[in-house]
Order: sequence, then structure tokens, then C-alpha cells
Amino acid sequence: MKPGSPGAWLAGARLRTLPAAAGPVLAGGGLAWSDGGFAVTPFLAALAGALLIQVGTNFSNDYSDFVRGADTAERLGTPRVTQAGLLDPRAVRLGAVVSFALAVAAGVYLVSVGGWPIVWIGVAGILAGICYTGGPWPFGYHGLGDLFVLVFFGPVAVAGTYYVQLGRWAPAALLAGIGAGALATAILVVNNLRDRETDEAAGKRTLAVRIGRTATCAQYTFLLVVAVAIPPAGFLAGLWPAGALLASGAVLLTAAPLGAVWRHEDPRVLNPALAATARATGAYGLLFAAGCLW
Repeated sequence: MKPGSPGAWLAGARLRTLPAAAGPVLAGGGLAWSDGGFAVTPFLAALAGALLIQVGTNFSNDYSDFVRGADTAERLGTPRVTQAGLLDPRAVRLGAVVSFALAVAAGVYLVSVGGWPIVWIGVAGILAGICYTGGPWPFGYHGLGDLFVLVFFGPVAVAGTYYVQLGRWAPAALLAGIGAGALATAILVVNNLRDRETDEAAGKRTLAVRIGRTATCAQYTFLLVVAVAIPPAGFLAGLWPAGALLASGAVLLTAAPLGAVWRHEDPRVLNPALAATARATGAYGLLFAAGCLW
């Protein structure tokens, strides 16, 4: 891959992470359809905003981890474009700014539809993306990244997507968000489990560093159980149709990753587990949405 090439920019955007952003929006759109309020333009704007914030966060993290010394040649995951010399740090920082600016453009339309609640959601999402590894107190370095992902990739994303289409909050959307957020958090858990030793050496105190390997494996397992349990719980509570149960099937994609998480000796074998968990997150939202169409 040549430095500065389109391939380098695509690598920096980390396209494999985008299902984590798309899945919750798909779930929110499916719920809106089920409740008779699906609106194409707000849905697409919410999807674009979520994807752009994810890309902006990826560029921001790439830049911030590099300047803080957390990304080195000993990195076990896919190469980061700043650390690998594929993109100049200033270019990566600009990529984050442009991505967030485009997200704001989508957000302006959503604000015209949903009003001030969308302003707070959008501002909080962008600030969280920047402060995850950047700023004076990067909360990802203090073990709070898991909570951020659970909240913003879960109830906020699903309920926010639902809100811009129907103009109201719904318990069904908040509950569905817990399932989607659990799987999105599981992606981060695999990432932090893989990087636990290198993060600790760099002073990055993720939750995996703080609680250790065994507890992190148990956390991953618990998140999968939550994701499986949410669709039946919502159906039994009468919050959504039986078709939403399809979403639980997406967790089958994490069967192999679950084994790798518990049995791995070399942290590098967790790279495929991370990618599979991301695919499961996207499939979860897609299947939930499809089930709501019944």
C-alpha cells in the first residue's frame, strides 16, 4: 500500500468497523416501520450521520493513539495508518475533522426534523468520538470506553433513529438498543483483550487492563448472552413482533470468536474474532429490522 493512496485512506477509515454503526440504525428503522412511521430521508440521514461519526472517530483514534505513543511497531492488530507511515498525522487529523463536519451536515437536517434532542445527541456523539482517545482526559484510557460504546451504539443510536422518524421516544427502541449496544461493546472487548499487554505497557488503562484476561473473557460472554436474550424479552413483553426473534440468530456468528476469546494463546488470533463480532453486530440490526417488517 502506497503512502497517501486511496487504499491508505480506506485503511484509516476502518471499514470493518462500520457494521457496528449501521446495525443500531437499521434496528431503529425496522422498529419505526413496525409502528407505521418509517420515513426514508430521516432514516438515511441518521445512517449517514452514524457512519460518518464512526469514520471520524476512527481517524481521531488513529491520530491520538499515535501522538500519545499507544500505537507502536509492536501493535498486534491491523496496522494503523499514522503509525505505519501511510498517512501524515496532520492528514489523519484533517480526515477526522472532515468526517465530523459531514456528520454535522447530516445532523442539521435531522435537527430540522427532530429539534433540540438531536442537537444534544449529535454534539455528544462527536465529542465522545474525539475524547475517546483524544483531549486532556481520554476516557478510553481510563476504562470507560465500554460504557461509551454500550450507550452510544445502543439505546442512543436505536432510539435516536426511531425518534427522528416518529417524533417520540419508545421503550421498545431503548430495549432494542441494549441488545445492539451489547454486541457493539463486544467488538471493543475483543479489541482490548487482544491489546491488553501492549496497552498496559503504554499506560492505556482500558477495562481489559484493569480487570484482567479471565474477567474480560467473561465480559464478552455476558454481552453475547444479553444480545441473545433481548429479542425474546421484547417479544414476550409485547413490544415488537415475533419476527424480531431473528436477531438472536445473528449471535451464532460469534460462536467461533467465543472459543477464540477463551482459548487463545497468541493474541493475534483474536483479529478474525474481532471482525466476526463486527459482522454479527451488523447482522443483528439487519435481522431485527427484517423481522419487524413482518
